[in-house]
Amino acid sequence: MSTLQTEHEKPKALVSATPAAIEAIKELLQTDGAGKSGVRLGVKGGGCSGFSYVLDYDDQREGDNLVEQDGIRFYMDRKSSIYLKGIQLDFAAGLKGKGFVFRNPNATSTCGCGESFSV
Repeated sequence: MSTLQTEHEKPKALVSATPAAIEAIKELLQTDGAGKSGVRLGVKGGGCSGFSYVLDYDDQREGDNLVEQDGIRFYMDRKSSIYLKGIQLDFAAGLKGKGFVFRNPNATSTCGCGESFSV
């Protein structure tokens, strides 16, 4: 019996990031990250739709969930991980500027700016 998993059998990461987001984070960690080992993803109460996203430079804390992708470490506290499960972080540029975009399959609604959501 083979222990190799096919692509559709591999467990899905708690969170993922697009190549554009990975490159943007790598550049920002070098210029603004000031020695931090990764990026914290989280949620907090507030915003137009109930919860808002947190994205900041940070180091791992006790009890954090850790996802590492292409050399970038994403830290999430346990409570936030519930709301972030399956999220994809992207980086986009357009007429209204550029920035990180959260694609959250758990969100039942989002605000117009995309920075808050409800479940």
